[in-house]
Amino acid sequence: MTDIQQTVYVVEDDEAVRDSLELLLKSDGKPVKTYENATAFLRDYSEKMAGCIVLDIRMPGMDGMELQKKLNDKHSILPIIFVTGHGDVPMAVDAMKEGAVDFIQKPYREEALLEKIEAALKQDLEQRKSLDEKQEIIKRIKSLTPREHEIMDRMIAGQANKVIAIELEISQRTVEIHRSRVMHKMGTHSLAHLVRMVLSVKDLIDAR
Repeated sequence: MTDIQQTVYVVEDDEAVRDSLELLLKSDGKPVKTYENATAFLRDYSEKMAGCIVLDIRMPGMDGMELQKKLNDKHSILPIIFVTGHGDVPMAVDAMKEGAVDFIQKPYREEALLEKIEAALKQDLEQRKSLDEKQEIIKRIKSLTPREHEIMDRMIAGQANKVIAIELEISQRTVEIHRSRVMHKMGTHSLAHLVRMVLSVKDLIDAR
């Protein structure tokens, strides 16, 4: 996996709080970018963004939960930490059900917020590493010829070479050659490993 430049994206309508968070994060050595509202962040959003979002739950216009929903619609994997007032805790719990990684109540200790951000950044890295690995598997699957893909599907379904040969009306030797090519292109010598690889990307393939 190539080196990823992670940034903490702060979406907060209160200028004083926004500036305070920016100063805190910079003093902790973290790249940070701030936005005064959800619309501004959404306008800037790209799937290439890496890091996490520190998001105020109550803002004029589009609130934090509305932004979260729009990001979910875009299949964003950026971890979200919600910043809430005392009365917003039930909302924050609902937000976590929608995929937010954590929330912190105002007033909060700076150390507690930094700990939550560190955990979110670690999660982001792990998710991106997993996604990179899955994209590589998809790339390998796409390198298969239609016949190799057909053979692989039957291998995964547990069909023996003899059965595949009969059903496809080809020789068993031809099946063995295709099977060998499938294993080589997929970068494995184990049928069990091949099955695990293909199942790991099934959700991504089905979504396309």
